[in-house]
Amino acid sequence: MTVVTSVTPIRWVGDATSGVVELLDQRRLPAEEVWIRYDTAEGVARGIREMVVRGAPAIGVTAAFGVVLAARGGASLEDGVAALAASRPTAVNLFWALERMRAVIAERGADVEALWAEAERIRTDDLAANVAMGEFGAAAMPDDARILTICNTGSLATAGYGTALGVIRSVHRQGRLRGVMACETRPYLQGARLTMWELMRDGIAAELVTDGMPGHLMSRGEVDAVIVGADRIAANGDAANKIGTYQLAVLARFHNLPFYVAAPTSTIDLETADGSGIPIEQRSADEVVRIGGVTIAPVGAKARHPAFDVTPAELVTGIVTEAGVARAPFGASLAALEKMR
Repeated sequence: MTVVTSVTPIRWVGDATSGVVELLDQRRLPAEEVWIRYDTAEGVARGIREMVVRGAPAIGVTAAFGVVLAARGGASLEDGVAALAASRPTAVNLFWALERMRAVIAERGADVEALWAEAERIRTDDLAANVAMGEFGAAAMPDDARILTICNTGSLATAGYGTALGVIRSVHRQGRLRGVMACETRPYLQGARLTMWELMRDGIAAELVTDGMPGHLMSRGEVDAVIVGADRIAANGDAANKIGTYQLAVLARFHNLPFYVAAPTSTIDLETADGSGIPIEQRSADEVVRIGGVTIAPVGAKARHPAFDVTPAELVTGIVTEAGVARAPFGASLAALEKMR
């Protein structure tokens, strides 16, 4: 199947020896489309940390190209890789991509052409994985589906097409989608700003809902399935995703609705036994008390901002990957899928 993705968040401009990384600044969407250019690994790490680019697969692809820049720089290659590894702690795809790049370094050293070729393979592998994931996930969705999702898991969060949003795209392409409900996703509003932007660009029927509405909508029979992404999936099937995901899983179980997680096999972390071992990034409280530079809380108000929560495996109907859909018992099914990576 030929897939045309309407947007990509990462691009390499130029050849391997002199090119640069450009990132679509997702903090400024949908108001304006601005690309930021980076020519050092440290700059790329800053772009990841400051959420110019976000979404676990997209972070991994970006970091891989950051290693190419590190190989060209005057400083230590390993220091550049270390800076990229320290940019964000939860998304396991970041470390998976860096391990692939380290394997090339171990064999070829600071061979810029070889490193660029591997980074490009990581990018194309992710796009292919997303398309396959979309097909597997679509087969699991009910006909005439009204699907609820959270955060942004589309082209902007990946090399293209998307994970959970890729599944939604595939259901739409098959003519089986009635509509999408996108949670606004506080505090960065990725659902409102990014997911709605992607869905509207693609002509997919969608409504924006606040993070407090899903229980009400489910109780009225207006939701048929929930599908979300993940930044790390533990060996037992516990899944870390954007804060607010856990409550959707609880609500889906209460209302007897299927709850799916969609992520590439690179998101599976068999070294982490369960969700208690997943590091949860704690971000600045300023991101909660301010929206778009406007303070919405009283001056001096305290706030908390864990960027992710963990959904227990027992609340997950299935985990959609490019190799198939894993189901309980996840310990066995995830290990089998991960071996196919």
